[in-house]
Amino acid sequence: MSLFESARFLTSAAQVNQLPPAGLPEIAFAGRSNAGKSTTINVLTRQGRLAFASKTPGRTQLVNFFNLSRKTGEGKKAGREDIAFLVDLPGYGYAKASPQMRASWTSLVGGYIAERPSLVGVVIVMDARRPFMPADEWLIHFFSDKTHVRQLWLINKCDQISRAERAKVLAAAQKRARETGPHIFVQLFSGLKKEGVEPLQETLLSWIDPEGRLA
Repeated sequence: MSLFESARFLTSAAQVNQLPPAGLPEIAFAGRSNAGKSTTINVLTRQGRLAFASKTPGRTQLVNFFNLSRKTGEGKKAGREDIAFLVDLPGYGYAKASPQMRASWTSLVGGYIAERPSLVGVVIVMDARRPFMPADEWLIHFFSDKTHVRQLWLINKCDQISRAERAKVLAAAQKRARETGPHIFVQLFSGLKKEGVEPLQETLLSWIDPEGRLA
């Protein structure tokens, strides 16, 4: 079992004061509603229903935590040790969410970032057919302003565009990343076709374990 396949639901927080104690490395997933964030988490962890997507953009305002662990000991002494956490941030429903929902999202997610010194990176999931929509731009600026941790712009649903379009989208995103700031990575991905899973796992593992101790 890989580290990501060990993912298990830990808890949800609707308010900042409900967040679990910080400590182990955390990787947060953010994205415009319907960009495929929940599918990305499920494919990454090889679990079909670990993360759930709301059918109404902006409806579910919860921060969901999943723990990653590894086996320790043998026989009667066997157990599991938590290594890191994946954090599923509520989808940002830019078009359909009310001003109140947007304010609630900003308060909850902004509070999460402010309270998490253990946050090592943010994965921003975008739709390859419509990358850098207003909601995507807002998320990029939000996380760039709030934190200096790494960002991975995951261009999802790349199976739904041609190879020529993939190359064009990737080049444009890489150029944009260089202009935005350091420590920003870009990758094409397809949750439906499970393309790009291993590169994604490798990138996130390097964030969790930069010294390679878990290898």
